Amino acid sequence: MSDAIFVNGLVLHAYHGVMPHEAKVGQPFKLDLMLDVDLGAASRSDMLKDTISYETLVKIASEAFCVRRYRLVEAAAGAVADTVLDRYPQIRCARVTVRKPHAPIAATFDDVGVIVVRARDRARGKS
Repeated sequence: MSDAIFVNGLVLHAYHGVMPHEAKVGQPFKLDLMLDVDLGAASRSDMLKDTISYETLVKIASEAFCVRRYRLVEAAAGAVADTVLDRYPQIRCARVTVRKPHAPIAATFDDVGVIVVRARDRARGKS
């Protein structure tokens, strides 16, 4: 079993989507982040420097998600996962869930979305 840091239910307004009106008015998206990271040093030291700040993580993930318009939430989720892995070398794996509760679908549903998982290549030190 590994340690993890998570943020659930981060709501961001963005302009992602295939439909023209999605680019114009945007919509709220909900993100969940699950990061596989060794928290041993932080649990022993009780110091913020030995872990990942939630505030900084949310800022980095939000910027990666909102910096540009993506047609697919798959691409937006991948950008968040890649950015988080690039920023924090101590993260072994990043799982990003993007929910699109107002997707333009002719159906009644709670939400739709994607889950993207990116793991660091331990042999080469890359993601």
